[in-house]
Amino acid sequence: MSILTTIAICIVILLHLLFLVLEMFLWNTSIGRKTFGLSEEFAKQSASLAANQGLYNGFLAAGLLWGLISTGGFDALIFFLSCIIIAGLYGAITASASILFIQALPAAVAMLLLILNN
Repeated sequence: MSILTTIAICIVILLHLLFLVLEMFLWNTSIGRKTFGLSEEFAKQSASLAANQGLYNGFLAAGLLWGLISTGGFDALIFFLSCIIIAGLYGAITASASILFIQALPAAVAMLLLILNN
């Protein structure tokens, strides 16, 4: 695997760890509300849903890390990057178009590099 591919995958991992922190720990703070454009009331009402979503983002990051450090991790990387791309496309359609660029695009670039450099 090329260094560029590894860097791209690490960027996706870091993004999903950031999503985990924002959704699990900062949702009800001014940073979380500003990031997601939420009212204080809505943030309080949806905090448990956001925490659950953050946990899933953590699992995606863990899966990518596992794929990076395990021998023969290509299949795991393809699987987890695919999950991220699909979730990003769904989020762009159902929630906010910006999710396409923030979540799906980095994963798609990483997957393309992974496939081209394998």
